[in-house]
Amino acid sequence: MKKILFAGLVVLSCIANAQEVKKDEIAKEVVRVLDSINKVNVAEEKTKVKKEHWYDNIGIRGYVQVRYNGLFSSNDKVSCDQCDKSWGTTSTAIDAKSNNGLFIRRARIVFSGQIHPNVYFYIQPDFASSPSTGINNFAQIRDAYFDLSFDAKKEFRVRVGQSKVPFGFENLQSSQNRLTLDRNDALNSAVANERDLGVFFYWAPSKIRERFAMLVKDGYKGSGDYGVFAFGAYNGQTANKSEANRNLHVVTRVSYPFEVGGQIIETGIQAYTGKWAFTNELSTGVTTSDKLYTLDQRVAASFILYPKPFGVQAEYNIGKGPRYDKMTNTVESSDLEGGYVTLNYKWDLPKHQYIYPFAKFQYYDGGKKFEKDARSYVVRDYELGIEWQPIKAFELVAEWVIADRTFEDSALPNNRQRGNLLRLQAQFNF
Repeated sequence: MKKILFAGLVVLSCIANAQEVKKDEIAKEVVRVLDSINKVNVAEEKTKVKKEHWYDNIGIRGYVQVRYNGLFSSNDKVSCDQCDKSWGTTSTAIDAKSNNGLFIRRARIVFSGQIHPNVYFYIQPDFASSPSTGINNFAQIRDAYFDLSFDAKKEFRVRVGQSKVPFGFENLQSSQNRLTLDRNDALNSAVANERDLGVFFYWAPSKIRERFAMLVKDGYKGSGDYGVFAFGAYNGQTANKSEANRNLHVVTRVSYPFEVGGQIIETGIQAYTGKWAFTNELSTGVTTSDKLYTLDQRVAASFILYPKPFGVQAEYNIGKGPRYDKMTNTVESSDLEGGYVTLNYKWDLPKHQYIYPFAKFQYYDGGKKFEKDARSYVVRDYELGIEWQPIKAFELVAEWVIADRTFEDSALPNNRQRGNLLRLQAQFNF
């Protein structure tokens, strides 16, 4: 096209010279032809397909949680090391100093994207990790995985890397969306930080995947998309720790969100089995019959009525796992059980504001394999709270806790602590 227009311009000039056309008329004709050439160039540029790069599809988001647990505490020895290291004391020692000050509970940035029609990646570091040294705000990987899908709708996929283990609705529910400040002890004691290094297969129809996404996006406190059916294998030593034996844990889960009238009810069942390996968790003098292959298995049921506007969330699990026995000063695999129920309400206000009142009761009788001496627990806690979300970028939670927690190991074989306190959290979403 460009060559044709150029040739036309040459011919036009020759004709003009031959006919002795005035110079200003020739100039006008030249401008007209050049303008036509420019329009052709613009049209051709618009028809070109823009070449996409993998990094064009990367998104960045995150959130930060700042807490204060120092209001109206009646007993600073009530604590939960797994839940929140700023709650109560830093250890179980009788003379331990309280650390109920301001605390960055989470500071996370998520990098994610569909870098290929069949490959999705998700990397989430946390800059507020708190190791046992007592120094806060270390950077640590929480998630680092890839999803490989096998069909155009991405209904069948395999997840490879460090990610959440599909066991328990509240475990899978992001802390960014959860109402209560901490997860329940009963199911969360299955997997510290809810994550491990493994390979997991997920399947869900595209319609249900959209429903899972909606339950998070529209403020119904969903768990996210972990499939209708899940099956996988993982190390079993929890996140950011190397495998300590040659026995992989195996897990499976089935969960489905049903539409019943105007409500959505999700029911689920999940189970895992494996062998736990102790590394440096046992104190001097504490023995176990099999340090590398202690039985660790559970089964759990879940029931969720999403808040439209009233909601119920309940789970319960039973099983066997490592637990400290103060009578024999040993750790063996023993029975465990426990669960929780949370009642909540979604109150929609003008200008996209939300208020969520909630109440929770939890119970757990069992051990925590990843804590010192597989610490023995009996927990009966009540929580009453409210979350206010005036804008999408900010949330404020106030939670009153009535705690009754027994947690015993070789250093403190008789340790039942009861108390109340008010906990506050400001969360910023970006």
